[in-house]
Amino acid sequence: MQMLPTEPHHIPEIMQIIDDAVGYLASKNIDQWQNGYPNQEQIENDIANKESYVVLNAEGIIMGTTMFTLRSEPTYKVIEGEWIIDESQPYGVIHRMAVSNKFRGHGVAKFLFDKCHGLLQSKGIQSLKIDTHEENLAMQSLIKSQGYKYCGIIYTNYGAKRLAFEKVLSK
Repeated sequence: MQMLPTEPHHIPEIMQIIDDAVGYLASKNIDQWQNGYPNQEQIENDIANKESYVVLNAEGIIMGTTMFTLRSEPTYKVIEGEWIIDESQPYGVIHRMAVSNKFRGHGVAKFLFDKCHGLLQSKGIQSLKIDTHEENLAMQSLIKSQGYKYCGIIYTNYGAKRLAFEKVLSK
């Protein structure tokens, strides 16, 4: 597996992976990603900002995707709880992580986390923050298995409640 910046020609495959994830969440009665988000325009913006990544297998097939940024997340400024590393310090953020139905259970999400952790460590940044829906137990389990700690509740820019997690990376 390798993680590479997303290129515009990847968009149709990414949108299929996101559609699969939307269907998966709906099948679990989870009201996450059920309102047209994320959409193609969002992915295009992520690519333009150089914040969209894909995981490719040896055959060049996209196994998963994520948005990863070093920009602070405006919705993380207010938390019902407390971040481990103060919000004024630099940190990374993961959003819009999705794995193809064909590659669930192949370690793609763990690979994405590992790569993002490595990118942060190479820049001397100690913190990675992420949030997820309170009913998305599979994502919560994955996040916790990667060493993240629950920090509290944040609200998206459209007012949706999300559970916020952070991992402090060793130097």
